[in-house]
This record gives sequence, structure tokens and C-alpha cells, in this order.
Amino acid sequence: MYWITLIIGLAGLAVTLALAGRRVLFLYKTAKVGQPDPERTLQVKREPKKAVEGQAVEVLGQRKLLKWTIAGAAHFAVMWAFFLLATVYLEAAVQLLFGLEAHIPFLQTWGPIGFVQDTIALACFAGLAVFTAIRVKNSPKRIGRQSRFKGSHLSGAWITLFMIFNVIWTMFFFRGVEVARGNFGYSGAAYFSHLTGNLFDGMSDDTLHVLEAVGLLAHIGVAFIFLVFVVNSKHLHIFLAPLNVMFKRRPDGLGAAQPMMSGGKPLDFEEADPDEDVFGRGKIEDFTWKGFLDMATCTECGRCQSQCPAWNTGKPLSPKMVILELRDHALAKAPYMLASEEEREKFTDEQKLAMQVDKELVADDGVIHPDVLWSCTNCGACVEQCPVDIEHIDHILDMRRFQVMIESSFPSEAGVMLKNLENKGNPWGMSEMKRLEWIEELDFEVEVVDDKVSEDTEYLFWVGCAGALEDRAKKTTKAVAELLHIAGVKFAVLGPMEACTGDPARRLGMEFVFQMLGQQNVETLNDAGVKKIVATCPHCFNTLANEYPQIGGNYEVVHHTQLLAHLVEEGKLTPVAPIEENITYHDPCFLGRHNKVYKQPRDIMATVPGVKTQEMHRHKDRGFCCGAGGARMWMEERIGKRINTERVDEALETNPDTVSTACPFCLVMLGDAINEKKNEGAAKESLEVVDVSQLLIRSIKGEGSAPEKEPVAAE
Repeated sequence: MYWITLIIGLAGLAVTLALAGRRVLFLYKTAKVGQPDPERTLQVKREPKKAVEGQAVEVLGQRKLLKWTIAGAAHFAVMWAFFLLATVYLEAAVQLLFGLEAHIPFLQTWGPIGFVQDTIALACFAGLAVFTAIRVKNSPKRIGRQSRFKGSHLSGAWITLFMIFNVIWTMFFFRGVEVARGNFGYSGAAYFSHLTGNLFDGMSDDTLHVLEAVGLLAHIGVAFIFLVFVVNSKHLHIFLAPLNVMFKRRPDGLGAAQPMMSGGKPLDFEEADPDEDVFGRGKIEDFTWKGFLDMATCTECGRCQSQCPAWNTGKPLSPKMVILELRDHALAKAPYMLASEEEREKFTDEQKLAMQVDKELVADDGVIHPDVLWSCTNCGACVEQCPVDIEHIDHILDMRRFQVMIESSFPSEAGVMLKNLENKGNPWGMSEMKRLEWIEELDFEVEVVDDKVSEDTEYLFWVGCAGALEDRAKKTTKAVAELLHIAGVKFAVLGPMEACTGDPARRLGMEFVFQMLGQQNVETLNDAGVKKIVATCPHCFNTLANEYPQIGGNYEVVHHTQLLAHLVEEGKLTPVAPIEENITYHDPCFLGRHNKVYKQPRDIMATVPGVKTQEMHRHKDRGFCCGAGGARMWMEERIGKRINTERVDEALETNPDTVSTACPFCLVMLGDAINEKKNEGAAKESLEVVDVSQLLIRSIKGEGSAPEKEPVAAE
């Protein structure tokens, strides 16, 4: 029996390693086709502590998954079962090699270990039951488009659940026979194994001996089959997720957009050659190896899809499906990419068609439909929720870059915005002198930088295009200026010397215009001796703080809510007049998810007497976008429900007197949707959207009444 068991086990091992090894080698070679990305490995070398912390928190601690409570707890149990039950497979390997009576000293004799093994196995079984219930409840056949599993490879998920179930029952079968035969090393602490042993009471020793060998081979055989299946399925994430977490860009794939790279180096536009250099992603080979790793790591869980504002309002964009379609295309084209020139010439037209050799990456009949690409608001919900740290926005942005800069293919209305940025330095095409008009409405002087900021100036107030030129946003600008003046904070503005940070151009994909505007602003700021900046626009804030260091601009940048909350805490600003209103706060995506500023705006409102706050059901890291990010502010929304309308519908559920936010884009988008609701009779006429700074200045100045009706936005 020993030799039969050993031969069968070793033969199974050889076949398994051959099949799994071949697949792993294929995947490795496919990823190597991608562009180099040296920064990924360099950041691990520079910050090994953060890499280790990431493994501890994201992989072992399952931080993101545990946000999903029941599903997260179930996954936590199943994942730790994989780790802890490896000890059972170690025991099985010893018994396969050295005979059924062989036992590992201490490991197979100490009761607590047996207790842990049995307990985690039962927890894993409970997790499987939870997964089964979740998949039945959220089946696409049952709830359609609302299912986060829509588009996922569902058969593979069911096979995986079945295989894990087989791991558990074969383990208890094998251990139960050992208990009945008197060959089980653990004490009664391995309670369920001993309970299972009762099923085999009364059987002869010969029968139990055979059953023990069968159980051992079954338990090991399940693992062999499972391994081959895993490396050929989406559950490859079992092995790849730790790598993807390790090589994610710090801190979490949000914040700064990545610079355009070619051959592992930042693209120099003055010397770039479209025929030689990589401009974004025009074909699958243009993705970096990290991009291929993202594709292979996707678990198809659909958490990104369930949180995406575009998908939730009827747009064709599903972040999950973007990754899956890229992955499927990469795997289909891989044999061609890996072939030599001579081998490629031998491929038939039918083979090339099957390998999608001539299929465009972005086209009406391409891998990614243009409507998918242009529906993205860059809100970051997908990246925030992804349990394996896939960087969806980077891939979408890189594909946009190729479409804009090489194909000149993008929504026509965005072209007007680009021309205005190039010619006037702002998206609306207004005169630069209009940037100072808001100052005329103040009753105190504001320093306008002519050459250098004065020595006693603490902050450069970056007003931004909307803050200087859009009527609703100008209210925020004036409120912040007044508050800083009251608090005794010396600040200055650039006025006509300020130009758009370039965020709309960069997020559209026109990196060249971003570089042009960015370098112009960095030169202005550096020449003026600016060290500290306060910005009211989260898009400006994000660009100045996180992206300008890429082009030589290194400043201490704060958002106005951070500074105002600090001034209130220090007692330099004191709200006095009560504002008896029910207020719901909308988290701007580029302030919240991209930069993790959730607390300060709420702290400001909490200090205003009389204010009653109520959160929308989607808030903070699960907040819903207003629809303006990713340059969508300057593109028509023709598909599905308008995102800003969806968000205002959520706000109205809280029965607010006021909707507050901390972003000029959000002010415009939510304000427009609220006005539509007023026209429909679905919102009260007094309902307005205001910046938190406006609430604060009203209370400080003793103006507790509702704000005046908003004027029509500047064209």
C-alpha cells in the first residue's frame, strides 16, 4: 500500500508541476512583453517598511475586504484557512513520503495546533456558505445590471468554491479515518476530526488502512487539481495579489496622475518621436509589466463596478470589465507577441484573427469602446475599493493619452476647452485680467504678486480658474479671503500671473498642454519664492501638491478646509451666530478619496451653532461623484442618467435645507441638478448648495439667515 500510494502521489505531483509550470512560464513571458517600469521596484527598495506594512495590512489584514463586513469576514476566514491548513498539507506530504504512520514531532502531537486546524477549516466552510448565498442573491440572472458579478466569469467562481469544499471534506475524511484507526497524533482538541472519526467506528483495521490511503491521496489530489485550475483562472490572484500590493504606487494608486513614460523613462516632448516612443497605450504591448500584473490579478469581484458612478447611472463603463477585456485580449494576442518574426509570418489569417492581432485597442469594434473610455470621471472609487490594488484610472488615462495625442480622437466639445487653455490659460477662454475682479467686492486690500511674495506673506492663495471666473465659485473665494483676513493670516494672490494648473488637460489625456501650463506655473511660483499654498479647488490642490513635484514644483499645499479647520481649532476663527439648518455634506472625489481629506470639512460644520448634519448613504470613501472629474466638466453627458442628478437625488433623501461641499466643480454640478429638481417641483425653492467656508463666514459675521439665491453661472 505504501508504494502504491507513493507512486500515485509522486506521479500526480509531476503532472501538476508540469501543467502549472508551463502556464506560469507563459504568463511570465507575456508580462515581460510589457514596457519597463523601474519606479515600481525602486520604491520597494526605497521604502521596504511600507512594502511590508502593505502585506501586513492589505494582504494578511484584509483591510479593504473587511469594509464589506459579512463578505469580508468570509474571505478573511477562507484566506487564513489557506495559510493555516498548509500545515495539514505538510503533514500529508510527510505521510505520503514516509508512510501513514509517520508524524512530525510537535506539529502533529500538540493539541492546540489541531484545534486551530479544525476551527479554521470549519470557519472556511462557513465562508463558502456565505459566498454561495451572496452569489445566489446577487446573481446577474436575478438582479441584472445591478449585480456586481455581471460580466464576471461565474463558472470559474463556482468551480473554486467546489474545489475549496473538496479540500475541507477530504481533510476531515482523512483525519477521521486516522482517529478511528488510532493513527491520529492530536488529542481531543482537534474536536471535529474526532467527531468525524465516529463515522468509521466498527470498521476493520484493513478497511481503515485502505480508506486512510484513499483519503490521503484524495486530499493531496484535490490540491494538485486546484493548483492547475488556479493558474488558469481568475483565482491566480491567490498568488499575484501580494505582488500587486507590493508594487502598487504609493500611497494607494490615487492622487497624482502618472507622468507619460516611454521605455521606463519620462517622455521628453521636445525629443519624442511618435514612431519610436510610446505615447500612452495604443496597443496591448504598450502597457507596462505592472499593467499586465493588474490584469492577471483581477478577482472579478465587481466591487469597483458596484461603486463606479458611470456604471451606476447607465454608462457602459465598468472598471472591472475594462481590466477583464484588456486581460482577455492580452491572453489571446500573447502567442503572437511571444513569437519570433519568422514564426509570425507562418501564422494563417484565421490564426491571426483568433489572436486578435489586428484588433484596435480603442474603437467602436475594438477591445475598449470609446464611450467606455470617455465615461470615466477619475473619481477613484474603483481604485479605493479594489481589494488587490488594481490601478484602473492609470490605464484609462494612458489609453486616453494615445487617443488624444496620436489619434486626435476625443469628444469634440473638449476641444474648445483645450484651445481655451492654450490661448487664454483657463477653460472658459476669459481674459486673464478678469482673475482679479472678485477682489473689487472685498472691503480690504489683497496683495497681488508682482514680482515676489512679501516676506511676511504666509500663504499664496491659489484662486483657480473657477474660483476667479465662475460666479458660484467666486462666493467661496471671497469667503475664504475674508476668513483668512479675519484670522490675521497674511496671504497673496497671483492674479493675471496665475494660469490653469492643467488638470483638465491632463485628465483628458492631453499631456502636452498640461506640461506647458504646469511648467509655466512652476516657473512663476518659483520665481515668486512661493513656499506655502492654500487652494479652494481640490483639483488644483491635488495637482499642485501631488503632480507639480514631477515637473520641479515642490510646495507645502493645503486645502482651504484644512487651513480653516486649523484656524478654528486655534481660536482664530470663532463661529457665533447659529445656522438652524439640516445640512448634508458631499465629499469631492479629489479631496476625499484622492487625498483622504474627510474630517476637516465636517469639523468646520460641527463648530457652527445650530447646524444639524446628516450623511448621505454614500459618503466618505464610498462617496458618489458629482460627474465633473476626468475633464467630464467640459463634455456632454449623453448616456444614461446624469451623475449629478443621481447625487442630488441621494442628497434629497436626507431632506436638507442646504447641501454643502468643498469644491467649485461640485458647486456647479450639484447646483445645476438642484435647479432642475426645483423646476420639477422635487426640491424646495430655498435649497442651495454652498461651500463649507460660506457657512463658516455667515456664522462668524452673524449672518444666520439662508444664503441669497445663486446667480446663473458664467459662460
